[in-house]
Amino acid sequence: MNIKFIILALALVMYLLVIIFQNKKVWMTSIAALAVIILGFIAQSGALNGNVFEPLSGPGALFHHIFFELINWNILMIYVGSMIIAALFIYSKVPARIADALVTISPSTGIAVVLILAMTGIISIFVENVATVLVMAPIAMALSKKLKLNPVPFMIGLAVMSNLEGTATLVGDPPSMIFASYAHYTFNDFFVHMGKISIFFFIQAGMLVGCIFFYCFFSKAKEKATVDREQVISYLPLWLLLIMIAGLAVISFLTPELGYSSGCFVLGLGIVGLLWYKFIQKKSAGEVWTLVKELDWETIFFLIGIFVVVGGISETGLLDDFAAWLAHVTGGSKFAGFILIIFFSVLISGFVDNVPYIIVMLPVAGSLAVNLGIQKELLMFALLIGSCLGGNLTPFGASANIVAMGILKKDGHPITFKGFLKISAPFTILTTAAAAAVLWLVWA
Repeated sequence: MNIKFIILALALVMYLLVIIFQNKKVWMTSIAALAVIILGFIAQSGALNGNVFEPLSGPGALFHHIFFELINWNILMIYVGSMIIAALFIYSKVPARIADALVTISPSTGIAVVLILAMTGIISIFVENVATVLVMAPIAMALSKKLKLNPVPFMIGLAVMSNLEGTATLVGDPPSMIFASYAHYTFNDFFVHMGKISIFFFIQAGMLVGCIFFYCFFSKAKEKATVDREQVISYLPLWLLLIMIAGLAVISFLTPELGYSSGCFVLGLGIVGLLWYKFIQKKSAGEVWTLVKELDWETIFFLIGIFVVVGGISETGLLDDFAAWLAHVTGGSKFAGFILIIFFSVLISGFVDNVPYIIVMLPVAGSLAVNLGIQKELLMFALLIGSCLGGNLTPFGASANIVAMGILKKDGHPITFKGFLKISAPFTILTTAAAAAVLWLVWA
């Protein structure tokens, strides 16, 4: 049997098990990655028909290829460093203070709610989505009780707005980092690329529509809200966050390729933050360890496995075959390819983790663009928008959604799948359509 079909079968089984056993997904991808590596070494020896990876001169070269080319350590360092800074930013109470200020300056409760939702989205550009929801949820629930508002649309709004804006920059969410790795995008390329506006601005079009959508829920709340101001612990984590953003922008100018410079820079800032937390904030070693332990390590190990498996799938030529089939299905139409990518990305990401999906589909979108004779960015941006915004479609499409539903249930406001869909479906359709429309106008 050709090695290509063995790898395909292995990948399909892995994806099926990831969907069925979400809480064991790291084990599934790790075992699949190990199987791919073993098959790669066996194939290089000539014991199988075909190769998993491109033919390389010896086991040492193959080992280097797998662990230092397929696994993107720069992206992983950016993710770990930004998670540390985000955790310290939340600890500092600065986000809560900003939310209090927005409520104070707002002329009505309706506008205050929309501003808090917008702020949640903006924070989520740099802070992990679940963490953003957890830090903003107490503010939302307290404001809802005080003003007798329905907390359900407010809490769903926190989740979907955080998912929406997590796509906007390189450090927002794992899918954006994966996209940057594949497309060789720097931090600045998310704003302007090849002289045209890039993904950040398409997401802002979606955010604007999302704010209007949620204002419709709260526009009748005319009373002016007041809150007690939160005391800020320290502004240093905010400065670390701002330095991270500025530093990534400067590195983007100096080094067009990602390399390891941006990863080392962000991870270094994270370590500085931990030292500040330990010695200036006088935290015990146990408290520092708790902060580090509670970072999203599951996603890190999940990504490592996925990088290896999808690397094997790509190098066997399976993804090029799939792209050629899609080009045939679309009949060579640029618009049909664009709509197909967005539609299926939204639909699939509403039910399946978007990280493995986007890793698999990025090469497919790029190859499909080549087959259709169009710029790769049009379809790759469409994939990123569809797969990230599609997570807003269902209550289990994104971790932030699950957390929001859990908070509502604990507070005595359980929500059904249908109830969630009544808000999430129109929001997802409207924001995705807005982002896609601007993308089409700029890059088509």
